[in-house]
Order: sequence, then structure tokens, then C-alpha cells
Amino acid sequence: MTTTAGQPRPGEDEEPAGNAVAPGTAEVAPALATDAPRPHEARNFWILVTYQIVMRTGWIFKTESSVMPAAADALDPTGFARGWLPLLNRFGQSVPPVLAARRIKNLRKKQRAFIATTTSMTAIFLAMTSLWLIPGLVEWRPYSALIYLLLYGLFFWAIGVNALAYNTIQGKLIRPQRRGRLLMYADTIGATSAVVCALALLTQWLNDDRAEYELIFGFSTALFFAASIASWLLKEEPDDHFEPRQGMRYVFAAAWAILRDDANFRRLAIVAALFSTSLVLFPHYQALAREELNLGTSYLVWWVVAQNIGTACFSMLTGPIADRLGNRKALLVVTLLIIAAPLAAIGLVYYPALGKNWFAVVFLLIGLTPVAQKTFNNYTLEISESANHPRYLSTLSLCMAAPIYASPLIGGLINMVGFEPVYLLVTLLLLAGFALSFGLNEPRLGSRPPVEAVDTGSITE
Repeated sequence: MTTTAGQPRPGEDEEPAGNAVAPGTAEVAPALATDAPRPHEARNFWILVTYQIVMRTGWIFKTESSVMPAAADALDPTGFARGWLPLLNRFGQSVPPVLAARRIKNLRKKQRAFIATTTSMTAIFLAMTSLWLIPGLVEWRPYSALIYLLLYGLFFWAIGVNALAYNTIQGKLIRPQRRGRLLMYADTIGATSAVVCALALLTQWLNDDRAEYELIFGFSTALFFAASIASWLLKEEPDDHFEPRQGMRYVFAAAWAILRDDANFRRLAIVAALFSTSLVLFPHYQALAREELNLGTSYLVWWVVAQNIGTACFSMLTGPIADRLGNRKALLVVTLLIIAAPLAAIGLVYYPALGKNWFAVVFLLIGLTPVAQKTFNNYTLEISESANHPRYLSTLSLCMAAPIYASPLIGGLINMVGFEPVYLLVTLLLLAGFALSFGLNEPRLGSRPPVEAVDTGSITE
């Protein structure tokens, strides 16, 4: 909601004025973004590209599908810690953004949240690196594994709010027709940079008898710090959106109101939730290769390289599709292609001679995941108005996280029934998501009907 220019913003305990929405009302009246250039758009475009490149390069040294679960197994050989990683990951990227959405919306400059979260990410990862820097701490089991999980969870709290701030800023500063190009440049160059660094450094730091996590995570920390510098360089005009304080209950009730009354977004949320079932398998791909194909830690290098090559290739595919044909078409592509990852993993295990040489193909396909998540966010930005971007984006994150709460059970289920039934079940869920994605509206064709503001009086505190 927006106050009239030049008038003071109402206090959080005052009644909103003008066209402000009263307590208990969720704003879900999206307007299509215009093609008009945004202030400082060219400068901000390249700063955001640079931020993503540096962040992507640092991220390869903490890849969720290989490096982070391998580090968890080093601290806890039972695999218990590994099973909690997807849950902590998605919880941090779902619940904290919902709680932070109102605060980010009310910030005159969203850049402040962006700066705070990038700085926090750097500090938390430095603490995680210290697990291997402080003598004897790694052997302090099981407490070292618990500290690792705690820091991992805090890191993804920061990541979740950071992603919300980043996407809100991108929606404010960059036109829809340039967001696919931003994704393509950032992921293509970032993945290339990540691959070069991995080949130069990870090949020295990862081997079958020892993994030097203090150097791996330390390098990530340095790059996260460099990325945080870029967050200071954006030029953002202040805005004047306001949403009054409503209490914890309202935060989740407002998210439910959006799902209840926006049919197109509700379908998107279901598609996103089905897509995210692929994430519960992430920590188990490297375990599958280790247990079924006897592949050691040294293979992690080639898997993270393959994953980043996949990210670069898929961004070059989906970026132009999103800009020219719309993000709906790009979503159709990514929801179809992700189905190949679990199928390829199971198929390669059936042929060990082939699997040992070609298991990296699985990680090539997993490289689609960050591209897909950005495509989901970009589609969400198009179907919601600027003032509602934080609420819509955080609600989407919450829905994507829903399947991940079963992740601690996945390890036990795999131990009971084996890898194949679990991977095939996830494949069926991914197929369902692909089928449902055909029903999404294309906002650039004006096919999305206007949605009136939703009365949620029944949820007022």
C-alpha cells in the first residue's frame, strides 16, 4: 500500500490513511509492470549481475548436493546430520521471509535489508569455517555436528531474507523484459567463474583421504564478503509503502489469504511445491554414488563442476525464453527437465560401469535448480504489484518449503526401502507439477483477470 507523496507515513499503531489497506485486509490486486525504464537501471543491472557472479562462485564451494552433505558426514558418520540439511535449508528460505515481508515492504530503501543479510551470511559462514580452524573441535562429537547444523540453519535464515530482499529490489529496479537477461548473464558468467575456481582449487582441497574444509569454506567466506560490498553500490530511490503491524497470526493468515483468493498464484504455489520435492534428494545423490557405485570424495570436484556447467547451460536456455516468450514458457521448460535428474541417477546405478564415468550427468541436471527457482520468482514478480512483491515472494517460498519438512524422514525411508522407490516417487510428483504448470496464466498477454483486494476480516487480530 502506498501513502500519498509528501505526506507523513502513519505510525505502526495508527490507522493507515489514504488508500491504505485496513488491518485484516491482504493486498492482492496486482498490476502488470510497465515497460518504462527504471531510475539508474543500467548501473543497477550490472551491479546485480556482479553480485550474482561473485555469490555463485562462492556457492560452488558449499554446494548443497555434494560439499555440504559430505562435510556433515565428516562430522557425523551416521548420516543423521545429513538428513536434516534440506529441512534447515528450506525452513530458513521459507518461514523467515514470511516474517520479514512486512518489514522489507515498509523499508523506504530495500537495500538496507540486502546489506544486512549479505553481511550476516559472511559472518555466519566465517563461524562455520572456524569448526575446522579451531584444533580439536571437529573431533568433539556429537557437538561439532550440532554446531554445524545450528550454523547451517542460521545461514539459511539469512539466505532466505536475503533472497526476499534481492528479488524485491530486482522487481523495483529492473524491468520484467530484462530480468531473464540478468539471470542469463549472472548464471552463465558466474557458473563459468565457479567452474574455473573449482578446477583450480577444489582439485587440491578435495581428495579421498582428506577434505580441507577450512580452505573450502574459508574461500566461500571471502567471496560472500566480496558480494556484500556490491550490495552497498546499488542506487535505489526511496518508496513509501506501508503495512501496519498485525501480529504473528496475521503474517501467516495473510499468506493464506493470497493463496485462497488468487487462483493463478495458488496453482503456481502447487507447481513450485511439487518442483521442490526434487530438493529432498539433494543430500542423497552423493550418498547414492558412494554406496552404490563406490565413488569417493575426490569425485565431488567433478560433480560441482558439472552442476555449475548445468546452471550456465540452462540459464542460457531459459533466460532468452523468459524475456521473449514469458516466464510461463520458461517454467514449462524447467519443470519438464528436472524430471530427468532422479531418473538418470537410478538408471546409472543399474549400469555401474557406465555410472562411474557418467554420474556427473546427474549433477549437470541438478544445475537447473537455481535457474528454476529464479524463474519461479520472476514469474511471481510479474503477477503481483510492486507493493505486494515481498508478500507474494515470501508466500511462494513458504509453499516451496512444504515438502522439505519430510526430509529428515527421507534418509530413514531410503534405509528401509532403498533409493529406487524414493526416487521414483519423487519423479511422479515432478511429473504432476509439470502437468499442472500448463494451467498457469501468461501475464504478458493480459490473460490474468484482475483480482480485487481480499477481505480477511476473519483473521484480524
